[in-house]
Amino acid sequence: MNDYDALRRSMVERQIIGRGITDKHVIDAMLEVPRHEFVPEPFRGGSYEDHPLPIGEGQTISQPYMVAIMTSRLELKGGEKILEIGTGSGYQAAVLSKIAAKVYTVERIEKLAGQSRDIFNRLGYNNISVIVGDGSLGYNDESPYDGIIVTCAAPGIPEVYIDQLKCDGRLVIPSGDRMVQELKVITKKKSGVSEQNMGGCVFVPLIGRYGWEK
Repeated sequence: MNDYDALRRSMVERQIIGRGITDKHVIDAMLEVPRHEFVPEPFRGGSYEDHPLPIGEGQTISQPYMVAIMTSRLELKGGEKILEIGTGSGYQAAVLSKIAAKVYTVERIEKLAGQSRDIFNRLGYNNISVIVGDGSLGYNDESPYDGIIVTCAAPGIPEVYIDQLKCDGRLVIPSGDRMVQELKVITKKKSGVSEQNMGGCVFVPLIGRYGWEK
């Protein structure tokens, strides 16, 4: 076991299991995915610490616990098709790819999309497709999805995401103003949608037609 392996195991035991995450799929995925590979070299030493880190272009890689809680709220069983909005470093998509059959991830910043695609290729994550575009529009070409996860803050709940969910699908999204948001879980049913608030959070803004202006 190298230093990163030990740090990753400690991260999962203390930050994930220690805070009440019990989903075995999520725990196993986060034990397996090398988070340091998704962190820029100057910050790599802090890859397994309990906070976000900058990845360039004004964006961040989320706190490990936030990745775990958002992934667990999708309630994945394996074999699903998932849409992620905001590829960023690629780490969240990598975690999802260890559980779901297929992950589509949309990133508006071409440089970050290219960097993430390179990491996926190098590490052999062959079930992730990276799309460059306006993530606030979702990605209708491959809809409907079993789950949608949004890793940037929306001013509301874009209806387009609901439209692109399967019945019984879940949307996990931070929603609020630019400074602070509530993490929300939206479940789509034949009878309509239900909403659950999971508490406060802070994410970079969702930029686009159904998000914020730059």
